[in-house]
Amino acid sequence: MGTVIQDRPHINQDSQPRWDRFERADLFEQYRELRTRGLSERQAAKELQVPRTTLQAWRMWHDSLDICPHVAEFFQSGPGLAFLHRIVIAFHVVCVEVGACGIRLVCLFLNLTGLNRFVAASYGAQQQVNLQVEQAIVGYGQTEPPRLAKNMPQKDLTVTQDETFTGGLCLITMDPESHFLIVEQLAQARDQTTWHACMAPALAQFNCRVIQSTSDEAPGLLAYVEHYLEAHHSPDLFHVQHELVKAVSGPMATKERAARKAVSEATEPLARLPSDPQSTGDESAKRRPGRAPKEPMRLEQAEHALETARREHARLAEPREQVQASIRGIGHDYHVVDLARGVGVCVAMERKPGKFMLSILFVGIPERTQPTLSDGL
Repeated sequence: MGTVIQDRPHINQDSQPRWDRFERADLFEQYRELRTRGLSERQAAKELQVPRTTLQAWRMWHDSLDICPHVAEFFQSGPGLAFLHRIVIAFHVVCVEVGACGIRLVCLFLNLTGLNRFVAASYGAQQQVNLQVEQAIVGYGQTEPPRLAKNMPQKDLTVTQDETFTGGLCLITMDPESHFLIVEQLAQARDQTTWHACMAPALAQFNCRVIQSTSDEAPGLLAYVEHYLEAHHSPDLFHVQHELVKAVSGPMATKERAARKAVSEATEPLARLPSDPQSTGDESAKRRPGRAPKEPMRLEQAEHALETARREHARLAEPREQVQASIRGIGHDYHVVDLARGVGVCVAMERKPGKFMLSILFVGIPERTQPTLSDGL
């Protein structure tokens, strides 16, 4: 990527400055040295083959900077400009491309740090910088994978696959170990044929074999993994837990809510008994003609009904808590970090005749003490 920092925005995008920032910094440093040696401004301009008015404009701009002279001298030098260039590019990559904070925060950063004295901090100027950064990222993504693939050793991959719908249907395949996007391509469909058309050229340039795919239970993905990759398919953790919640937790929650409501209904008569006039025996005076007298609820009956409702609620609540803990436990078991010790967990797949073996290795522990889990999938 060339130098993208300019001290003021371009008015005409087709025009190019006569000197770029690095050449200008070098010439201005030579000019100051010649002036220190006693040469006049005209002699220095002739020596450097730069118009005297240009040298005057550079000197006036440098002298008008409202900043420490040592800082101005540093950022006007070649190393200072190179460092400034790296700061601006890094901020665009980290905060705009990775953090998605927007270009306006880049402008705010340049103004708050005082770097706007050396870099154009307007939105239009930084938009041009960001355009070149994005073009460089796209170019790097197109040229770097083929170059690295030439010396890539044979590797078995576990990939994660999904479809997104931001701006249209997009098929995504990623290597979860390196976070490398193998495929990120717009498509018109998500059936197995379309998946194969997108994946085959991408996998052909790498010396690898896909032995496992992790995704949701989309029919097109399942068919692609089975018929084209001939690999093992593992459902992703979210959909496993989601299906368990729908199948088990939902019905159990309905029953528990009904039992909790029954406890509340059984509590109300018990609370009314001491002050309820119906419990004093005047029910016959207030009942309507033609209706059979209603036996008043006794204290023992109310307490018995409440105790029965509480036992039923406890009977339903305990299994539900166990189910919730078990579903959460699935997430802990498949977590990429050992939550008790804070060390990374490496999940390795090894293909055996007729089955796959899953080995979980705890990173940072001596090999002889590493706990392993092997299980046929």
